Amino acid sequence: MNAPTSVEKLSPKDFASDQEIRWCPGCGDYAITKAVQKSLSDIGATRENTVFISGIGCAARFPYYMSTYGFHTIHGRAPAFATGVKLSNPELDVWVVTGDGDGLSIGGNHMLHLLRRNVDLQLLLFNNEIYGLTKGQYSPTSRVGTRSPSTPMGSVDRPVSATQFALGAGARFVARSIDTQQKHLPGVLARAHAHKGTSFVEIFQNCIVYNDGAFSDFTEKAVAQDMQIHVEHGQPLIFGKARDKGLRMKPGAVELEIVTIGENGVGEADLLVHDETNRTLAGLLCRLEPPQPVAVGVLYCDPAPTYEAAVAEQAAAARAKGPLPSLNDLLRSGHTWTVDA
Repeated sequence: MNAPTSVEKLSPKDFASDQEIRWCPGCGDYAITKAVQKSLSDIGATRENTVFISGIGCAARFPYYMSTYGFHTIHGRAPAFATGVKLSNPELDVWVVTGDGDGLSIGGNHMLHLLRRNVDLQLLLFNNEIYGLTKGQYSPTSRVGTRSPSTPMGSVDRPVSATQFALGAGARFVARSIDTQQKHLPGVLARAHAHKGTSFVEIFQNCIVYNDGAFSDFTEKAVAQDMQIHVEHGQPLIFGKARDKGLRMKPGAVELEIVTIGENGVGEADLLVHDETNRTLAGLLCRLEPPQPVAVGVLYCDPAPTYEAAVAEQAAAARAKGPLPSLNDLLRSGHTWTVDA
């Protein structure tokens, strides 16, 4: 008789591979890797049931550094590969790792369809507002005026907002965090994992070589409390070193405004309370940028049926109609095929 054995919980180190990490010293990807490994340990993940899928770019080396299954695919197509993996084996825990260039430029179309279909996986978009692997060209998220090898006089393109794109594509879970926030980021990843459907997480990541300090106006320790608003469902949208600043809806407009508690009769009760099921509020929070505080945390979460569940249900209904026809008979039946609905 076989005696049952308990599965020992893995530590963060158990999810680290034996491969030498080949990112530039000081790259934010190191911190993200550490946070993901911690999150996998926290949620009780197993190596044999976890797969990381990436496209092309600095972020795309991620699968090599995880002691799990991994698939380094082609530029921008990681969402398509990930959809196939999840449909083939719905029991797998699938993570997609992409960058702002890989995911929002050549891969924008593939990401859009992944989000609207609501495949049950986690999509992590590392945003450093630059193409790092190919030596610093401007990317879809680069700001107007960005000087790079491909825009020597400064970019004239208006940047893409990753989270607004996700909301517009129909994402049911949209969140943000920062590479260096090792207490905040694992919690956001755990929430993303718990969500059933496509979980979109934008991670602000510093490229120390080609775009160093791109987010320093809200990530530096000296300004973080005044320039970040950590959103939490059911809690007032309050921020600042003294916790005396907050957000409310501007009277007569669908627009957020910053107010100071204690001034002009404003109290904490006048502040907006974060409702992560409110898509309109999520969109307004996405639009905040310096000199306004940047919203981080779970901006939107409203679960819906997943794509692979719908596909499985449809397949089961087709099988229930009776024996499947012979493909060989169909191919030999003549030049014209009749398909019954």
